[in-house]
Amino acid sequence: MARFAFRLTLRQRIYFSMLTLILLSFIVTGITAFYNFKNQEEEYNLSRLSRKEMAVQESMRYFLATNGGFMATDSVPIFFSDKVCELADVHGLAINFYSLRGDLLISSSTTDFDALGFTQRIDYSVMKQLSMGNSRAEMAKDIDHGTYIMAYWYFRDIEGKPIAITNVRYDKKEVDEGELRSFLGQLTQIYVLLFVGASLLAFVLSNYITSSLQKIGKRMQALELGKRNEPLEWQSDDEIGALVKEYNRMMKEVEHSASVLARSERESAWREMAKQVAHEIKNPLTPMKLRVQHLSRSYDGGDEDFQVKLVAFRDAMIEQIDALSKIASEFSNFAKMPKAQNQVVNLHEIISGCFDLFDKSEGVEITYDNHLEEPALVYADKDQMIRVFNNLVKNAIQAIPKEANGAIQIRLKKQGEEIVAEVCDNGSGIPEEMRSKIFEPNFTTKSRGTGLGLAMVQNIVNQTNGEISFATSENKGTCFKIRLPLYSD
Repeated sequence: MARFAFRLTLRQRIYFSMLTLILLSFIVTGITAFYNFKNQEEEYNLSRLSRKEMAVQESMRYFLATNGGFMATDSVPIFFSDKVCELADVHGLAINFYSLRGDLLISSSTTDFDALGFTQRIDYSVMKQLSMGNSRAEMAKDIDHGTYIMAYWYFRDIEGKPIAITNVRYDKKEVDEGELRSFLGQLTQIYVLLFVGASLLAFVLSNYITSSLQKIGKRMQALELGKRNEPLEWQSDDEIGALVKEYNRMMKEVEHSASVLARSERESAWREMAKQVAHEIKNPLTPMKLRVQHLSRSYDGGDEDFQVKLVAFRDAMIEQIDALSKIASEFSNFAKMPKAQNQVVNLHEIISGCFDLFDKSEGVEITYDNHLEEPALVYADKDQMIRVFNNLVKNAIQAIPKEANGAIQIRLKKQGEEIVAEVCDNGSGIPEEMRSKIFEPNFTTKSRGTGLGLAMVQNIVNQTNGEISFATSENKGTCFKIRLPLYSD
């Protein structure tokens, strides 16, 4: 099943839901009103036509009374030839007179019989109803043009003796549809106006309902961990108020947890750092102590080579003290990383300087391939970028075994809106179990070192909005890749 290419917002869902309910209510009320109108209109039309029949009967009796109250059946066409047309026009009905045997005597419109397919003789069922004493007989007939209702009754003289059979005929469809069209037209106009008004009201209500949630959403977007965040305020004690209260409670818990976690991480980091510093300092202290003890015994025993041993001891102590000083400096630099002084720098110039510095390294062939035709401009701290590439190239040199012919490749290229620099070696690679710890501050694969170089490199690259990654294979080498955003005005 295909998924929608877009999702409706809460405000849109509320708005369309309200419109759907309005439309459904209109449809239900419209259908109900339509059928009620049909039933009521049919009853009304039948009662109105009944009144018209009574008016026709009264007019005929009055006309008969003015002519003596008696009339032969054969005289009906003579006396009513004009009157039947007059009555038909007044009441809007087709009026016919039949003999007592059911033959047509006179009609207000004889052309209707052929056009509508009526016979000029009364149906047998009607004659039977009248002969059985019914005061009125009715018959409905369906033809192509619609349904016609025909009513029959005896036309009697003043003594009640039948003179003729009177018939009125009307088109039921014309009576019903005329009123129905008028009703539906009025109902449609009312519904259109109501729907427009309801749509505007639904739009206002949906905006009103979701405006509060939008305000809360904006405040939540401004939430920053590690900083003081003002709690949300809501005056009403409704569902949104309960949501705001729960948010404020959770925000306090999150801030407290973040503070505890940050403090715990700082303490843990410094504990690990202190352990590493102690380890690095203790390494040279043991041989230094042994050398002091050995020199003391030589002095006490009056060793003839004491002067030579003293010079050797001096040189060894200076070397170890320098190593300790270097360790202290590296830890100090890592702990107090200076704030970056970013500027527009050409990465090609930095890498070229690094290449010139290490080009003459013994036992290693270093190559530099610049695939850019234009300057490799990035926005970064120049001194820190120098430290990054010096560190990577130095690590690559140290990763190559002494018996191997070292080869280091430095590449610079452009990919999209980024500058990509790669430093690859053919050294021993990084064992799989150590790869996840390569950027940790206290990690090192060398017998001597602080393990801070790659941690410092990652820190500098991240501060420059870049990223560093590596690919390695044991006994084949390692390739570090740095991506930095290309500088743009």
